[in-house]
Amino acid sequence: MPTDRHILLIPGSLRAGSSNETVLRTAAAVAPEGVTTAYYAGLAELPHFNPDHDADPLPEAVTGLRAAIAAADGLLICTPEYAGTLPGSFKNLLDWTVGGTEISDKPAAWINAAAPGRGQGAEATLRTVLGYTGAAVLDEACVRIPLDRGAVDAEGLAADPLVRAQIAEVLTRLAAG
Repeated sequence: MPTDRHILLIPGSLRAGSSNETVLRTAAAVAPEGVTTAYYAGLAELPHFNPDHDADPLPEAVTGLRAAIAAADGLLICTPEYAGTLPGSFKNLLDWTVGGTEISDKPAAWINAAAPGRGQGAEATLRTVLGYTGAAVLDEACVRIPLDRGAVDAEGLAADPLVRAQIAEVLTRLAAG
């Protein structure tokens, strides 16, 4: 695996303490040696996407998003599914990446933390939108790891050692991509 890889952790949920946030914060805690992570916390600050505003000077929150993506060697996304697709706020984030080149050819993966039988609509839409952005989706790093809300420790991390190992493996695969 290449060393010194930087992975941007991007949540698709605005809800504090969501399963998606738990998965990504656990990813930061279990990152293998040689992998650093940064948690993108600006989802709520992004303005509504308007192609007329996708030009210099960009809104400050968009500049921050694009800079965070540019600085990363890979992207790990964990998003819920709402009404059979991506949440609007997260789709808005992705819309802001289409006009830039920062995400183009960037290795990207996701963890689906939904209960069995759920989340396929979000996965399908995410794959489609990442295709438009030019991201390099690493299928071998895209996994389903259902998170039992009762298996979260006092620090808000996944407590199950198997879940933690699965998340660490995703980071290893993504860093190697």
